[in-house]
Amino acid sequence: MGDDGLTAGAVAHRLGIAVTTLRTWHQRYGLGPSRHESGRHRRYTEEDLARLEVMRRLTADGIPAAEAARFATRAPGVPPQVLDLDPEARHGGGHAIALGYAAPAARGLATAAMRLDAPAMRELIAASITETGVIQTWSELLVPVLVGIGERYAATGRYVEVEHLLSRCVSEALGAVTRPDVYGESPQVLLACADEEQHSLPLEALAAALAEHGATCRLLGARVPTMALTDAVGRTAPVAVVIWSQLPATGSGDQLHKLMSGVRHAMLLIAAGPGWDRAGLPTGTATPHSLDDAVRLVLPLLTRSGTGVERVDRVG
Repeated sequence: MGDDGLTAGAVAHRLGIAVTTLRTWHQRYGLGPSRHESGRHRRYTEEDLARLEVMRRLTADGIPAAEAARFATRAPGVPPQVLDLDPEARHGGGHAIALGYAAPAARGLATAAMRLDAPAMRELIAASITETGVIQTWSELLVPVLVGIGERYAATGRYVEVEHLLSRCVSEALGAVTRPDVYGESPQVLLACADEEQHSLPLEALAAALAEHGATCRLLGARVPTMALTDAVGRTAPVAVVIWSQLPATGSGDQLHKLMSGVRHAMLLIAAGPGWDRAGLPTGTATPHSLDDAVRLVLPLLTRSGTGVERVDRVG
């Protein structure tokens, strides 16, 4: 933390709570920022943050807010047994999500996810998209938390409800990204999950990232049978088709060979995701390694095709 302290938004990111919750704690219990300079907004100090961390932990464990606030006002001299209600949490045990060296915003989102605090999750994700864009939000905020929760489920068989609610909040935030006004123009990019593939969030992130750059697309979603995808390509003649496979069980190249055998126009096929066996893909298939890579592949095609796409400022 710098000498100037933290803003309310920065503190909310760190703690995984909504800014409105932070303001409520300030107004009702006096847990507000203590640093103030004339002509400037108050800022939160390290001691303020310590108090709020105690407040967050206690309320998450079901202690009434007023009682939690009484403990929190004693920080940073709070007894260790209060600060460390769940000592395993620091190492990814207990009810925590291990994120390694993830940014504070990712830790805040993971905390909100474990509390099943949908409003806080929506606010944190939306704020990140506004501040840094879809690509950075996806790679630095969302992917670490989604992967962490997936690993937690693999280790314990628990927290499916956490993954489902977080996924819903992510989907809502990505869907809220403003789409360009291209009335009368037909989208020239088609996005679909492989046959039997159910993980569609990466494609939703790609659709939102393209929208930030002034491009539209058709997103067919999860579990698109090869025949249905072939029919869609035949009817819309896209310049690029992106097919996502998360798991090896859904990443057979046979479906892509079948698709390309029926294509009668110039089209870039993009096999995205870790599920594909790259050795079995049709010749010329592009295989991006990140959301940024996928955007880089698609945008030049749209620019050449006369769609008027000009906004490429976030790529790079």
